[in-house]
Parts: sequence; structure tokens; C-alpha cells
Amino acid sequence: MTSLDKPTEDTDQTEPQDARAVTEAALFEAFGGVRGMVETVVPGLLFVAIFTIDKDLHLSAIAALAVSLVLVVVRLAMRDTVKHAFSGVFGVAFGVVFAMFTGNAKDFYLPGMLYTLGLAVAYLVTALAGVPLIGLILGPVFKENLSWRTRNPGRKKAYTKASWAWGLILLAKCAILFPLYWWADTAQLGWVLVALKIPPFLLAVWLTWVFLAKAPAPIDVFAEMEAQEKAEQAEKERKAAPAAETPAVAEAGEPNGGRHRRDA
Repeated sequence: MTSLDKPTEDTDQTEPQDARAVTEAALFEAFGGVRGMVETVVPGLLFVAIFTIDKDLHLSAIAALAVSLVLVVVRLAMRDTVKHAFSGVFGVAFGVVFAMFTGNAKDFYLPGMLYTLGLAVAYLVTALAGVPLIGLILGPVFKENLSWRTRNPGRKKAYTKASWAWGLILLAKCAILFPLYWWADTAQLGWVLVALKIPPFLLAVWLTWVFLAKAPAPIDVFAEMEAQEKAEQAEKERKAAPAAETPAVAEAGEPNGGRHRRDA
């Protein structure tokens, strides 16, 4: 092995660091980062705070919905992505509709709880089926799409572990919240729910980062498609070039006798 074939110490150190940095950036993009977490907590926090003080369902619901809309407007004004803020608005809106329809303030939290339960089941079922949901979510973010399913078994294994982690963590969260929905009052349920917003999420994201940091690097299918297109274009140009040059080459290579025949 020559010195050019041997990996340098810098390569050994920078590649894992680069992979971790890419993983962290992708997770922040997929799950909204710190700002996305704040946007998911503030409406529910405002609802339970106001309801704890004056027990006014209408005021609490309107305030929660209003602050969700404000968060969307702020993102639009800053020309930032609004998918996380919009998801928060829809969640709050469903909660407001449920609570207003039943007249029970605890129903403000019910749509979000049912969504969490459904998401937990989806993570577990897709992990069992060999198509882990976290891979479907993060595949486009890592520019690998579904290549991990057939071409990158180590990455598929990491996604499967991460989906199990998400499913079990969310299921444990539901195991705490649903009994409180039946037995606790609105304020107690609300404060527990607010307290459980961030820690389980951070734990699931951290475990996902751990699994993916140890997994093989993603296959950039977009780069592969661009390279294939360039190769096909180059091949077309290569085939077209001799055809264009053939008359000139033929004339240049024609013997002198041929020119004499034409002159004659």
C-alpha cells in the first residue's frame, strides 16, 4: 500500500465528525429544532395557564388559537418555513373545536393525545413491517429517499431501532396521559401534558442521533441521478461528435487520385 492509499489521521477524524454534523442538521430540519419545540409548547401552556386562573374555557381556547396564528404570521414575515407552525395551528384548532363542542375543557387535549397514540402505533407497526417510519421521514432530508431499504442494510437497521424508540417512548407517554384524562381535572392534565412535551421528544431525538451516528453514511440518490444524467449527456455528445466530423475526415483522408478524378 502506497502513502496515497493509506488514510490520513485527519480523514479518520473528520469523517465521523462530518457525519454527526450532517445527522444533527437533518434532525433539526426534520423536527423543527428549538423553535419548533417552543411553538408546540406555547399554545398548550397558555391554555392551561389561563384556565387554571379563571376556569374560562372560551378565553383559554381563543388565546391558545390566537398565539398559534401569531407564530405562523411571524414565520411568514421572516420568510421561514411554516410547516411546524401550521401543524401547531391545526392541532390547536382541533382541540378548540373538540372542547367547544363538548363543553369539557379537557377535550382541548384529546386530539393531540389521540394523534400521539396513533403515531406511536405507526412507528411500531412500520418497524415490524420492515419499513420504519423514521426512515420515511428522514430519508428525503438525508437525500437518500428509500435507498436505505435495499442498498444500505446498516442504515435500515438504525432506522428500525429509532422507530422502535419513538414508538415505545410515545406509548409510555400515552400510558401516563390517558389515565389522567379520565381521573384528573383539566389543570392537572394540562400541566402534566406541558411537562411531557419536551423531555420524551428530546429523548427520542437523541436516541435517533445515536443510532444514525453509528450507521453507514446515507447514499445520496440525488447526486447519483445528476451524475447519471451528466454521463448520458456526455455519451450523446460523444456519439454525435464523430458523425459531425465524418465528412471532413473523409475528405481529408481521400487520396490524391480521388482529387484528380474529380478534376478530370
